[in-house]
Amino acid sequence: MSELADEYRLEYFEEEGFVRKECPECGNHFWTRDEDRVTCGEPPCEEYDFIDDPGFDQAYSLAEMREVFLSFFEDHDHERIDPYPVAANRWRDDVLLTQASIYDFQPLVTSGETPPPANPLTVSQPCIRMQDIDNVGKTGRHTMAFEMMAHHAFNTREETDEEYAYEGEVYWKSHTVELCDELLESMGADITEVTYIEDPWVGGGNAGPAIEVIYKGLELATLVFMCMEQDPDGEYELKDGNTYSFMDTYIVDTGYGLERWTWMSQGTATVYEAIYPEMIDFLKDNAGIDHTEAEAELVGRAARLSGNLDIDDVDDVEAARGDIADKLGVSVEELRDLVEPLEDIYAIADHCRTLAYMLGDGIVPSNVGTGYLARMVLRRTKRLCDTVGVDAPLDELVDMQAARLDYANRDTIRDIVRTEVEKYRETLERGGRRVESLAEEYAEKGEPIPTDELIELYDSHGIQPDMVEEIAAEAGADVDVPDDFYSLVAQRQETPDAGAETADDEADERFEDLPETEKLYYDDQQRTQFEAVVLDVFEREDGYDIVLDQTMFYPEGGGQPADTGILSTDDATVDVVDVQIQDGVICHRTDDRLGKGEFVNGQVDGGRRRQLMRHHTATHIVIHAAREHFGEHVRQAGAQKGVDSSRIDFSHYDRVTREDVKAIEARANEIVMENTAVTQEWPDRHDAEADHGFDLYQGGIPPGEQIRLIHVDEDVQACGGTHVARTGEIGTIKILNAERVQDGVERITFAAGAAAIEATQTKEDALYDAAATLDVSPEEVPETAARFFEEWKDRGKQIEELKEQLASARAGGGGSGEEVEIDETTAVIDRIDSDMDELRATATAIAEEGSVAVLGSGQGGAQFVVAVPDGSAVNAGDVVGELAAKVGGGGGGPPDFAQGGGPNVEDLDDALEDAPDVLRQVLDA
Repeated sequence: MSELADEYRLEYFEEEGFVRKECPECGNHFWTRDEDRVTCGEPPCEEYDFIDDPGFDQAYSLAEMREVFLSFFEDHDHERIDPYPVAANRWRDDVLLTQASIYDFQPLVTSGETPPPANPLTVSQPCIRMQDIDNVGKTGRHTMAFEMMAHHAFNTREETDEEYAYEGEVYWKSHTVELCDELLESMGADITEVTYIEDPWVGGGNAGPAIEVIYKGLELATLVFMCMEQDPDGEYELKDGNTYSFMDTYIVDTGYGLERWTWMSQGTATVYEAIYPEMIDFLKDNAGIDHTEAEAELVGRAARLSGNLDIDDVDDVEAARGDIADKLGVSVEELRDLVEPLEDIYAIADHCRTLAYMLGDGIVPSNVGTGYLARMVLRRTKRLCDTVGVDAPLDELVDMQAARLDYANRDTIRDIVRTEVEKYRETLERGGRRVESLAEEYAEKGEPIPTDELIELYDSHGIQPDMVEEIAAEAGADVDVPDDFYSLVAQRQETPDAGAETADDEADERFEDLPETEKLYYDDQQRTQFEAVVLDVFEREDGYDIVLDQTMFYPEGGGQPADTGILSTDDATVDVVDVQIQDGVICHRTDDRLGKGEFVNGQVDGGRRRQLMRHHTATHIVIHAAREHFGEHVRQAGAQKGVDSSRIDFSHYDRVTREDVKAIEARANEIVMENTAVTQEWPDRHDAEADHGFDLYQGGIPPGEQIRLIHVDEDVQACGGTHVARTGEIGTIKILNAERVQDGVERITFAAGAAAIEATQTKEDALYDAAATLDVSPEEVPETAARFFEEWKDRGKQIEELKEQLASARAGGGGSGEEVEIDETTAVIDRIDSDMDELRATATAIAEEGSVAVLGSGQGGAQFVVAVPDGSAVNAGDVVGELAAKVGGGGGGPPDFAQGGGPNVEDLDDALEDAPDVLRQVLDA
């Protein structure tokens, strides 16, 4: 019996007459009302038992099933809440995508730091699990995109001394199982067939007992009872090898798969026909897939066994497919030819839904983070379409799912998909040559191309493993493709790097007994003078940290630099050169010390503060103008405010053009000229999220129950920075530059206020200087520069033509070079003091006339070029190597053309004199 076995002995199980059994096939313990049941009921221990025999009284669509579930729990005193985005990094920084409904409440609610939006609550949360990508289509039940219907209750133990944002018990394990049973029974399920499998859950530092709900071979729900946290001294060692202890909060975390419940109600061959019926029909028709009655019957029989193809449960998917073929009495080749095209069709439908969720929620394809995952899914989908013969444009297929999900930004979604497909084509053209080279390398070694090379090919060039197999086969190389290839690729991005901690431990200990500093800059952002008391002074290597009870100095944060200024007492004045905050304590870094307990007068550098306020407020305005111009997918990807200029990085799938810049700049300055008020408020976090969504967190995710919101025009962001009181105080905004910083991320650099005027004047100075040089008016500079550029190009072409004519003339006898006979070959040896372009052109012309050319030049050092005609036995590389050594250098190249040289120009003539002997030596060798 596991260490948590007692956690599964529920009052409800005892009251209902359940018995606990051990499955002889997999060894798992499970609970059942049927005393005669032998196995746990889950594949591969049993087959799907509901195909063509639905487990509920009536068939439901996805929308109908979702409403039945949510209404049931509303009737049982749960409050329905709206789902969150699929991009979980909108409200947390430790994950990328929403993989479960509990992600909506981590880490702030589950830790007890903030209350949930309701308690208890119910939600149907769209999720994406990239780790399931390789199972999609094969098992009949896996979908990478799905909705997790759930109900949650947040509890705290009565005996705790800690304060949490919620208290007491709402309900716990027995009532959770009772609700599940009641829901199943209300839908007509035979609850005597339901099994509850014990499966302890661990994840994200938390753990607890969990129960898998199995009905007719299908897992319909998982009931997790999150009540433990990782603890090196914990008494419970769980399946991840870590030890755990019970925590003060304990949470009902359930997950009911909307798609699986819908599938159970319909009893179709796979889940895909139940949830994407129209799209599956369209794709099959488009790809020309049409089964005979016998083939359709075989597909149906195979579907009942497809649960055995789960890559998490089998070591070799193809071997498992062979076992299924044996059971069906057909060859594995016949089975594969029949079902693999269907598996591709199912995956295309699922992947298009995944892309609709991602792009609909504003994820932009790129090379990192959620953008990388979106691009991976898109490229795999395109490859599947090509493989199975679906010729409908991918943007239309994704739009089918976006329309079903009722996204308003469908035009943007289609535009993104079209752009990405074109990028993919270009990437494949570049990557094909790399695959050929790699295949030849491993063919020579007699080894298969390994997985890490396949992943690198995918990362760098987007080359799918089956494409590598095709190219490698032509070179005689094998490819080792793991069944979970795409899961391995996704793992590279799924958990973002939170970054290294930079706070120093000693400082932590010194500050932990100090109270949080009162932040006066939020009360009056225009004020720069204040009085305070010195609470403590800490010596540093390069100065001192002074902690006050209150301050007007803004500490560095949110991309805004710290204020500077002075602190004064009656006896001393110190310069504040930097300000930092740690655990709410603000440290003023100074060049000298003040006395602990002294009263000080603080004075912030007002000019610097005002310019930083202009730039910070302008940052909000510029990103807002960019969103208005490009669309709601634009999200801040980084920002840095400064005194002279600032920059904002944002997600966008295309390059920012000059016309885009002008439109964004014009809209930004409209907001400035409207002189609208810039206001702040401190609402409850959940109220703020409900009113404004998760686009609030453009510049980071603040902690706490109340968050500070800044309103500028219609833009609302959670922000801790300092701002002007009205937009008119910014004066003007001038965009200085737009550039791509990485694929999918654009940067706009701008200046505001006095800095904008100075930046504009600097550019005007450059324009006027150019106009004076060209002796034209500033307005005529572009046309004049273009004319000069064309004339310069034409003259360059004329010079090249003249060089070639001169080279031909020299080659035809117009030169002064020496001609010698070397083993029935004429060699022309000459010194031509010209640049290397002319030297190479002359040597090439001589070789084309049938002679060996050995030319030297004293321009830029001693230089040699040797060109050899077809059929000559002279090796140009060897000749150059010998000659270059005589002038203190080196060189070489292929047998027909080489160049080299050295620094000793004074030895050039002697080297050319020795050239005939060098030619003979090379021939003799």
